[in-house]
Parts: sequence; C-alpha cells; structure tokens
Amino acid sequence: MNAQIPSLLSRLSTKSPWLYRINAGSCNGCDVELATTAIIPRYDVERLGCQYCGSPKHADIVLITGPLTVRVKDKVLRLYQEIPDPKVTVAVGVCPISGGVFRDSYAIAGPLDQYIPIDVNVPGCPPRPQAIIEGIAKAIAVWQTRI
Repeated sequence: MNAQIPSLLSRLSTKSPWLYRINAGSCNGCDVELATTAIIPRYDVERLGCQYCGSPKHADIVLITGPLTVRVKDKVLRLYQEIPDPKVTVAVGVCPISGGVFRDSYAIAGPLDQYIPIDVNVPGCPPRPQAIIEGIAKAIAVWQTRI
C-alpha cells in the first residue's frame, strides 16, 4: 500500500475526497476503529488526502458500519440518497457485508448490498485500522475513476 500513496497523492492534488460515516445499527466496535483512523497520527486518514465531513451533501465516500437494522433502514437509505454522485460506498466490518453475528435476527433487514451498491468491503470484527486505511485507499481509487 505504501508504494501507491505518492501516486495517489499526486492524483488527489486537484480535489480531495470527503468521507461521511453512517452507523446502520452497529455495536460501535467499527466506529471506534474509524475514530482511530481519524485522530491517531499513526493511522491518520488525512495522509491519503481526505477528511471527514459532517454532512452527507458534501461527501464523496460513505463509510457504513453495522448490520442494516429494520429500525434505521429508511433513514440510512435517505442519507445515502443525499450523497451526491459520483459516490463510493465502503462497507466497514463484517456486519454490513453479511449481517455478522446478528444476521439471523428479526431486527436485521438483510445484507447492505441488497439495498445499496457496495464498492469496497473491509472485513473484520472489527477491522484493524490498517485494513480501514487500505479500504479507503481503494475507495479513493474508485472515486478517481468516476470523477
């Protein structure tokens, strides 16, 4: 991954992607790891040329954690629609990918890819910060091809 960073940074010099996080009903394990990539210098996601934003209307890449629960499904889909195109979706953790340990629960609407197209999967329970950084780097490469 480190060999790709200089070429990635040169491509990002014109426009840097903004990240937006959606919690679809997680246990917050993945959210803690996402916070690690945002504030701890060793794993700082800003070295890839991107930063977190507070509004879906400014986002380029959306990071979704947790299994899609029935209770928040409509809100997640509405937030996803607010993100302008071209957008890239990253499923962070095993829960948005398959439902994880919650997959057979009555409260789970199903895997996220039944409702939203997923561009990058970052498996793990929770995924390590290095895996999240690698997933974001892949998402940036996908985003670059779409703009």
